Amino acid sequence: MSRLLRRLLRKIGRFFAALFNVGVPLKVMLVLLIVFTGGAVALTSSTVIRNVGGKADYDEAMRYIEIKDIVEANFIDPVDREKMGQSAAAAMISGLGDKWSSYMSADEYRTYQLSSANEYASIGISILKSEYGGFQVTMVNADSPAAQAGVNAGMLITEVDGESVKELDADTVRTMIRSKLNTKFTLTVEGRSDPITVDCTRSYVNPVEYRIERTGAGYVKIDNFEAGSGTEAVKAIETMLNQNVTAFVIDIRDNPGGLVSEMTTLLDYLLPQGNLFIARDKSGHEEITKSDNMSLRMPMCVLINAQTYAEAEIFAAVLKEYQWATLIGEPTTGMTRTQHIIEVSDGSAIRLSTHSYLTPSGVDISQNGGVVPDTVVYNRAPSEVSSEEEESQSTGTTMYNDDDQLRTALTMLSTGFTS
Repeated sequence: MSRLLRRLLRKIGRFFAALFNVGVPLKVMLVLLIVFTGGAVALTSSTVIRNVGGKADYDEAMRYIEIKDIVEANFIDPVDREKMGQSAAAAMISGLGDKWSSYMSADEYRTYQLSSANEYASIGISILKSEYGGFQVTMVNADSPAAQAGVNAGMLITEVDGESVKELDADTVRTMIRSKLNTKFTLTVEGRSDPITVDCTRSYVNPVEYRIERTGAGYVKIDNFEAGSGTEAVKAIETMLNQNVTAFVIDIRDNPGGLVSEMTTLLDYLLPQGNLFIARDKSGHEEITKSDNMSLRMPMCVLINAQTYAEAEIFAAVLKEYQWATLIGEPTTGMTRTQHIIEVSDGSAIRLSTHSYLTPSGVDISQNGGVVPDTVVYNRAPSEVSSEEEESQSTGTTMYNDDDQLRTALTMLSTGFTS
């Protein structure tokens, strides 16, 4: 032990002796110092472990640091630490095995925010979350419902139809506005005493088309499940029922989904009393959507393909589980989880699946990899269609055209081979 340390310990001993009027031997002081130092180290270690979430998380972090140090010390080429860290973060999300979840670096997230703001133009505006609360209008399309209502770039939207949006994320606000697209609704703007009324009824494009086929079956094409689609589909079916149609083809091919409420409107109309579908979060909390006791029971086929997504997949899966319709076409992709954007403190973000939709019996469509049709049929390429079939299209859709999936459905309905 060095003289300096001995001298320091004697001074500490004399201090304690003077303070407590007791003699403190050197050895005791050494023990006290060791205990004090060890306790401080243990307390610091315990605090660090607790701050990172527990021993398992601490060990995980230490493993990452160890791997990083090994790479930096031994890898033959220069190491880009930032790039390696970004790759590690992306790999964590990729390791979940969920193709709908992803990691975005700070730069990627800023680009995403700008692109997602500008891609929304259903009422003719682009919006971006403001740091002051609410959403700033960044662009207004000419002759759009928003422009006609007097919405200008730079305005700060704080409420949609009287509901505050200050604490909401961009995806939620866009969904709120999408649900109003065939109606009149209000936008409350900071600095204005009266809300702005936006009239979307004149610019509304009906996503539902229908006709009666030559076989006598009713055909309903639903392009999406956006605002008004559920009610319009019900109207189309009712119209054809009044014309004595006794079988239906519901075409949801290339339908990207939309609003759960619109899909529910049509399912509720078609199906009898019971559970329609279940929304479940990570904690296991479930919200069950039910149908009333009114239903439409008649021969029915539903057309699906690989571009049938989200709410459209749920629609098809539920009808199949109820054995209410025969599904024809191609397997879907299983995009039936709800994603949310969660920001990270360094400016990056995670797009993470947070809710799953299940069928009434509890089947997770996403985990199953999508919805498999009862009868798998792939349409031929245009070059494979004969001249006779092409000529038949000029007189309208029939059982004998190049749409093999529709043709199969019409054949089944006309011969009675459906569920």
